[in-house]
Amino acid sequence: MSARDRDHDAVHAALIADGWTVTNDPLHLHYAGDNLYIDLAAERLLAAEKGTRRIAVEIKSFRGPSELVDLHQAVGQFVVYREVLAELDPQRDLYLAVSEDVRSEVFETGIARMVLTRQIRRLLSYDPEKKVIVRWIP
Repeated sequence: MSARDRDHDAVHAALIADGWTVTNDPLHLHYAGDNLYIDLAAERLLAAEKGTRRIAVEIKSFRGPSELVDLHQAVGQFVVYREVLAELDPQRDLYLAVSEDVRSEVFETGIARMVLTRQIRRLLSYDPEKKVIVRWIP
């Protein structure tokens, strides 16, 4: 199991504040002899739809040697997790969680914006100090 991201507890608290129930911390997946650990899994009852929405959240702080290296690692990990979830738990949506600062500084332009649109598609940004979700994309 990999080490927790430094903002793990802030995202955990932000999901709860946003009305989610954290069901796994981490979410363990076993596929083809490999063990994968997505940072968090959560669900929320949707009264209007009479069902439950289920998500998995991979947290990335982008504190590495460069934003491009961090983007490579985040996208690679995200794509692998998304594909394994599609096989094992297709009703669960995967989100990449980044701080609002990272979202606005990294994912608003250039390669990261294109990758967000084409590969990641689901992103949530959070305020690590206030421990709240700032934005859900989409």
